[in-house]
Amino acid sequence: MVTIDLWCVFALNNNLISTRKVVMLNTESFEIISLQEMDKVKLMNRTDHKYWFSVSELQSLLDSIDNQYYILQIDGNYQMSYSTTYFDTLRNDMFTAHHNGKLNRYKIRKRIYLNSGIGFLEIKFKSNKGRTIKKRIPTDVTSNKFTEKEDLFIQSNTPYGANDLQLSLQNNFTRLTLVNKNFKERCTVDLNLQYKKENKCVALDQLVIVEIKSEGNSEISALKLALRDHRLKIAGFSKYCIGRTVTDSELKRNAFKNKIRKIEKVISTKRELYTIN
Repeated sequence: MVTIDLWCVFALNNNLISTRKVVMLNTESFEIISLQEMDKVKLMNRTDHKYWFSVSELQSLLDSIDNQYYILQIDGNYQMSYSTTYFDTLRNDMFTAHHNGKLNRYKIRKRIYLNSGIGFLEIKFKSNKGRTIKKRIPTDVTSNKFTEKEDLFIQSNTPYGANDLQLSLQNNFTRLTLVNKNFKERCTVDLNLQYKKENKCVALDQLVIVEIKSEGNSEISALKLALRDHRLKIAGFSKYCIGRTVTDSELKRNAFKNKIRKIEKVISTKRELYTIN
């Protein structure tokens, strides 16, 4: 029995805000894989397929694939807590590019792996071929500012520089990582998603986001077949864009309105997420 236990920690100006969410899942039937073994499937240049659904569906889904995937364990933990800080321009160019359906688009973020305290500055590029290319370098987890080295990294891999960027959103979530036993596919299961922008906090803690990451189309993916059997369909989900949509009413965000309404139904919330108070 694994407890998905998230301490929601947002670090901003050295102030910490903590909340706790718990989801109980039984993953004992999965064989374990270490972080070193998982390095065989880093997949920094890949195709992604995303699904999202109610947490009530998750246990049955995991039970149906437990003999075909390993589950990542680090220091005895299956639960991995992440904290992410996103950056955008003053004109929100990166959010707007995604909102308008533009390909060849970027995301720039600092991600902290809370279990280990390790952090990376990451750049994600979505090409017009539908591939996701991720590059990253180690970063100081205590600072939301960029060093000269980080500025050069950003300028070398995006149309932007550090001076163009400002903090635009923070999120936290808990992740389970599965690796197909053929070592050609990695799958992430994200839970307890929470957003923070300035003094605005929004929790989507009944939502699960599954992402299948592979070098190809994963047509023979056991997880993809199990999702189909559970009548769960591919549906795009950008944590960044959804977070901006539910925390910033000044943005042009109408393209995401229908998706937000569907999320409200899936997580059975009476709160109108699109209406920001």
